Amino acid sequence: MDYLLTEEQIMLRDLCREVAEEKIKPVAAKYDREEKFPWEIVKILAQSDLCGVYIPEEYGGMGGGILELCITAEELSRGCAGIALSFAGTALGTDPILLFGNEDQKKKYLPDIASGKKLAAYGITEPAAGSDVSAMQTTARKEGDYYVLNGTKHFITNGGEAEIYTIVAMTDKSKGTRGASVFIVEKDTPGFTFGKKEEKLGIRASSTRELIFTDCRIPKENLLGREGQGFLIAMRTFDMSRPGIGAQAVGIAQGAFDAALKYATERVQFGKSIASFQGLQFMLADMATQIEAARALVYSAARQIDAGVKDVTMQSSMAKMFASDVAMQVTTDAVQIFGGYGYINEYPVEKFMRDAKITQIYEGTNQIQRSIIALNLIKESKKK
Repeated sequence: MDYLLTEEQIMLRDLCREVAEEKIKPVAAKYDREEKFPWEIVKILAQSDLCGVYIPEEYGGMGGGILELCITAEELSRGCAGIALSFAGTALGTDPILLFGNEDQKKKYLPDIASGKKLAAYGITEPAAGSDVSAMQTTARKEGDYYVLNGTKHFITNGGEAEIYTIVAMTDKSKGTRGASVFIVEKDTPGFTFGKKEEKLGIRASSTRELIFTDCRIPKENLLGREGQGFLIAMRTFDMSRPGIGAQAVGIAQGAFDAALKYATERVQFGKSIASFQGLQFMLADMATQIEAARALVYSAARQIDAGVKDVTMQSSMAKMFASDVAMQVTTDAVQIFGGYGYINEYPVEKFMRDAKITQIYEGTNQIQRSIIALNLIKESKKK
């Protein structure tokens, strides 16, 4: 389908697809097997000027928006979602700075991120606070010109590898969500350490670690926005980032579909290709249609954000929810089309299926997305 991309966006898509095909796909299985962080690919992304596609030109980026970020995330995830997360996880950690950083903070941190010199990460999830953000226990206590952080963050993408972390912590627990604030924490800050690297079902090339803060002192200048804005910053961040999760999901689904279609036309049973059987043709038709519908929804949400639409929460949630459900369905069908071969790791589709699952979980489970969508629908109906 024609999504009316500009010439620049088409060039970006083609470049990302070339990187995915030539640099990522040949090593995807190796990184998945070894659970190794893809620094070699990060260097290639940096050399290709892809790290800053969504960062304004005045800070060293390409000046694109969420649509450019989604195009990049989709195409890289088509090769390997785990490797692509080095880029996408950095975008998530950068979004709070883009949204609420002052000029000094943007000048200090964004150029290194845009150039690929440094990666970023976002810290909100805790052992006892996943979907329930109000249950956060990490605290930030003001002491003179510093804030002192104590607590633990859990399941953090790019954890241990990123140099720049945006961390949500409670500055006044008595105020609930209105007592949360966001801070920029640099990797080598005393009192900031890392827990174990998680062993995961999928996205195994991505580093997922605990972040541990023990009397970690950071300058007051590292506060993003104002005290008490943490929940607002988190929600605005997710509004921006959830289409990116949808784009990852679309890329995973497309990669699995490409492999399944090729296999179906080459695999011969009963003297003809299995693609000639109507049962498989219906599966392929449904898979292709679902992918296009998911892509259309993701691109639409991204365009609304880039156009400055104020309330995009429902659209972002829809894009993330629908695309990730599609990715799980399409990758499962791809394994089915491969039959027994789909169940062994010599072929790529079982990895696509493992990678797809996390898109239904992180940055808000799809059950939470459905609740958000329903609440917005009810709110809109009361205005009429």
